[in-house]
Amino acid sequence: MQAASVRAIVTGGVSGLGLAVAQRIVADGGRVALFDVNDDKGAAAAAQLGDAVRYFRTDVTSEDGVAANVAAAKEVLGGLNALVNCAGILGAGRVLGREAPMPLAQFSTTVMVNLVGSFNVAKAAAAQMQHNAPGEDGERGVIVNTASVAAYEGQIGQAAYSASKGGVVGMTLPMARELARFGIRVNTIAPGIFWTPMVDGMPDEVQQSLSASIPFPSRLGRPEEFADLVAYVLGNRYLNGETIRLDGAVRLAPK
Repeated sequence: MQAASVRAIVTGGVSGLGLAVAQRIVADGGRVALFDVNDDKGAAAAAQLGDAVRYFRTDVTSEDGVAANVAAAKEVLGGLNALVNCAGILGAGRVLGREAPMPLAQFSTTVMVNLVGSFNVAKAAAAQMQHNAPGEDGERGVIVNTASVAAYEGQIGQAAYSASKGGVVGMTLPMARELARFGIRVNTIAPGIFWTPMVDGMPDEVQQSLSASIPFPSRLGRPEEFADLVAYVLGNRYLNGETIRLDGAVRLAPK
């Protein structure tokens, strides 16, 4: 897919990794629909990125809402050939907390946003992409999901988060296999510890110890490095059904 021809939906697109992806796509000449629930940041991102961007308030767990917004985004963008799922929540908490076991609603909400939400937007986007005119190799679209290294080495307190991200990894290959006949590729990126608003709020000593745990480069990942990989995945047509770790060779400790 040529960078300038990208017409993308980016979920979680108003901050962190999602915003970096949107910035990169626009810088390369593409157009983006930002799906998020933070209206203030959505307005700011749209103002910053200009006419190539439109913000849609979107709850990724709403089937009807997502389907309607995906159709509207396709109309506004003048097509839809890429989806980058970055919407996610941490959902941190121990199975057996100090006061009581984890409320089931906390586990369910984490899985709903991170896993079910990713599937929900992906299937709505694929439903639109299948009607695109085929490009080179018959390609009609690309879906990029975001997992986490916690899918493989979840830490104490990450049972819900790791389960949700492990599910994203698990659905990558079967979805890629199924959508192959439509010319739609599906890949996943599993980032390590990145500099995002979630990390920004942590104390300095915690940030430093996180950086020290990463073999090389011994620092937190930069959102633009994540965006670089997304751009590569969008452009390399032979990359399909794969989950790529982007993590500086980090392996998470138990806690």
